[in-house]
Amino acid sequence: MIDLYYCATPNGLKMALFFAETGLPHRVIPVDISRGEQFKPEFLAISPNNKIPAIVDQDGPDGKPISLFESGAILLYLAGKTGKFLPDDVRGKYEVLQW
Repeated sequence: MIDLYYCATPNGLKMALFFAETGLPHRVIPVDISRGEQFKPEFLAISPNNKIPAIVDQDGPDGKPISLFESGAILLYLAGKTGKFLPDDVRGKYEVLQW
């Protein structure tokens, strides 16, 4: 299961769209940035730059949990995990990466 630390910002919506399009199981954990929740120690342990979105994949590489922050890094990780939206061929891959 993937925990998505989320707020309805443009970058947060990128994550919501990815999960909706792939059907990847996840749990949404709201982060209220208007109340400063992104500065709490438990969130900073996941996202040291205090930015959302962030994820924790409980079934990460080698079966160990992995925390990721920054929407671009998260999207690349999830594309690799699902095999969707990031082609294997060089031309297709770099066309996608020009976002």
